[in-house]
Amino acid sequence: MAVFAFSVSPLGAGESVAGPVAEAVRIVRESGLPHRTTSMFTEVEGEWDEVMPVIQRATEAVGAGGHRVSLVLKADIRPGYTGQLDAKVRRVEEALAADEEANGHA
Repeated sequence: MAVFAFSVSPLGAGESVAGPVAEAVRIVRESGLPHRTTSMFTEVEGEWDEVMPVIQRATEAVGAGGHRVSLVLKADIRPGYTGQLDAKVRRVEEALAADEEANGHA
């Protein structure tokens, strides 16, 4: 099990890449895998063999207009753990809350 973060965009497609990026996000959403999209990355959680074809399809969709494509990919591979897409963020928020409480800033 792993959390994959990726960013994919066409190169030389003009100033706005919202359309092609939206198509990539649509592919991720339709995959049924746990995911989250932020301003810079889309995160997807699952097994290698589930996630990599989704990232491949998203990348191919972005390049469908014959554009050169930039893909940035990062993975946190942690066998035996699920739900880490939210759990990792929750642990950081809990640590911050504990620090605030310890410092009297509750």
